[in-house]
Amino acid sequence: MKIHKAIALFSGGLDSIIAVKWMQNRGYSVHSVFFKAPYIFPERALHYASKNNIELEVIDISEDHIKLLDNPVYGFGKYFNPCIDCHGLMFKKAAELLPSRNADYIISGEVLGQRPKSQRHDALDSVGRLSGVKDLIIRPLSQNLLSDTLPLREGWIDKQDMLSIHGRGRYAQLALAEQLGIVDFPSPAGGCLLTDRNYCLRIKDLKKHQQDTLENIELLAWGRHFRLDNETKLIIGRDEAENEVLENMFRNGTKLQARDYMGPVGFITGNASYETLSLALSIFLLYHPKAPENAAIEIWKVIDKQLTQHTVKIATKAKKELNKDYLISY
Repeated sequence: MKIHKAIALFSGGLDSIIAVKWMQNRGYSVHSVFFKAPYIFPERALHYASKNNIELEVIDISEDHIKLLDNPVYGFGKYFNPCIDCHGLMFKKAAELLPSRNADYIISGEVLGQRPKSQRHDALDSVGRLSGVKDLIIRPLSQNLLSDTLPLREGWIDKQDMLSIHGRGRYAQLALAEQLGIVDFPSPAGGCLLTDRNYCLRIKDLKKHQQDTLENIELLAWGRHFRLDNETKLIIGRDEAENEVLENMFRNGTKLQARDYMGPVGFITGNASYETLSLALSIFLLYHPKAPENAAIEIWKVIDKQLTQHTVKIATKAKKELNKDYLISY
């Protein structure tokens, strides 16, 4: 008799941990997958998967997810989060993996009624329709409150193994976590930056200026961002860790560093004119409190992550009020 394997959409949250461990505890074979994008990071999921002995595959769907932001069928949430379309895309991507992972159906940790926009009855139906594989989806924590899909009708799954959790409370999940020996899990929190107000302002700025490429979007999560003109932006690291991340990620543009003073590293995207470069240097120097009003800034051209064309210019520190005119932030 064939053992029917599931692909699990795994976020690293308590519900997704329980969904995987519950199914495994009842003898079902499960392959867990995390789909990442520039604003959906896998680190938390990898951490809690490891803590709970769950093998996790991470797959990059950045290009498809960025395209989704152009015109999601079901629109956005409070900020720039297309939750229904996002879940539909992830189920679709999971379905594409079924043959290569020797799997037959898909599970998730979604709980009916837990999220007001994306986990209502109609929203779950919409997710299924968008995915194109509605009849292969099982939601173990709430499946007894939902219509039977193919894995139940065909007997791949015993209906008695499904649960009836509903609503926003976590008491049932906490009891299940104890029962299953799950001792390490995160507090409830959004794992997607598209629900962050300032991050959404940055991504809308890129889209407004038709610069929403993967290369530019990947930089949005770090540093302070300044819109200098229609073509160029300035990014300034906020601490040593961000400096390091930006140095590793920045591919093309201009790098700035104060010659004689410790402080953040800066990056300019696009080809800055003489006037725009002067503005960038002034704002950049403002974030070096120990530097005098006039100081030397080292400038490198960056091409495919390689530093070229090194020059030095003397910059005049901007007035504190000036940065507010350019900072992309509420």
